[in-house]
Amino acid sequence: MEKSINLKKGDSVRVKKGIMCPDYKGLGIGGWQGRVSEITEDEDGGPLIGIRWDSVTLRNMPEDFIDHSESEGLAWTEMYLEPQEVEIVQPRDIEQDVADMAAEITKSHSWSWLGEQGKEIHKVLAGVDEKDEMTTFRAWKRHLEKKLVFPFEAEVSEYQERGPLQAGDRVRVERLSIVDDLYGIIVELRYGRNKYALPLCDLEVVDKDSPNYQPVDDYSVWFANR
Repeated sequence: MEKSINLKKGDSVRVKKGIMCPDYKGLGIGGWQGRVSEITEDEDGGPLIGIRWDSVTLRNMPEDFIDHSESEGLAWTEMYLEPQEVEIVQPRDIEQDVADMAAEITKSHSWSWLGEQGKEIHKVLAGVDEKDEMTTFRAWKRHLEKKLVFPFEAEVSEYQERGPLQAGDRVRVERLSIVDDLYGIIVELRYGRNKYALPLCDLEVVDKDSPNYQPVDDYSVWFANR
């Protein structure tokens, strides 16, 4: 097959003018460039080539295309096209450039698979090293201190291994307390006449129309998927 289409793995190719993205309606990909990563067949036995985009194409790739790909579980670093849709050109970078650019973009779109909620999470963590959990916890605490209005009613949403509080109990959250390296943000709350401390990620705001609901849910979703 490789001889019949006059391409081989590693060849640099550029998408011809007028070619549209097969996975994202309305996106023209003419001029996108990359390297042939695979030569295979479609369902009808026709030739297809896998193209791993080069660093220049990645850098100029539309943000909404990357977000869409992340949310749909599709790869944005590569694409499969028909051989007649591309032409052989000279490479304009090296493989390490591709790896570096892909890593940079991945970091800035790491939560795009969550759609609009992912965008909010990314805003909170912009400029934060997400590998440092204490730093990310503190970033969330600063964000929530600005967003939340206290006190508010919440429900214990997670099973509790110990203590009097159990899933389904309604509590009154009075303030954010400390940041713990294991349980994240700890809140001070009241249940009946007693005061307790509980991880914020184990709570859900009762009033879904409250301005407190979304910020707490964003944090809980992030905590569960970090």
